[in-house]
Amino acid sequence: MIFESRRRRFLSEMNVIPLVDVVLVLLVIFMVTAPMLYRGMDIRLPTSTTNTIKPEERIVLTIERDQKVYLDKTPVTVTDLEARLRASKQRNADVAVYLRADRDVPYGTVVRVMDGVKRSGIEKLGMVTDAPREEYVKEQEIRPSREGPGR
Repeated sequence: MIFESRRRRFLSEMNVIPLVDVVLVLLVIFMVTAPMLYRGMDIRLPTSTTNTIKPEERIVLTIERDQKVYLDKTPVTVTDLEARLRASKQRNADVAVYLRADRDVPYGTVVRVMDGVKRSGIEKLGMVTDAPREEYVKEQEIRPSREGPGR
């Protein structure tokens, strides 16, 4: 007998096509079942003629980089803003305004808009911000000035 001493080479690459197929099937299954998991309880609420909880009206005020002002996606001028906010205040005394301003908008523009909100009689004014990224916080650390205070 003649024995051949052939070495067999094994294919050491993993076949990922079946893995991708399984992952896509699982993705479809979760997409179909996820809306069913978050369904609330079915109850019939009693009715009442007196409502003790009033929904809070929220107005979003946006200032873009080019200083255009929007009141709930409707463009307004700074002079027209006060009248519209006053009308909202008359409809609902507990109206709240959320101010979203681009970081490149001049500070004076933001102050003028905030002043218009306060003159319209609205007391609830909130500033909308994004959470800082970690690398942005490290980059923007506050450094003490070389000059002393008040100089």
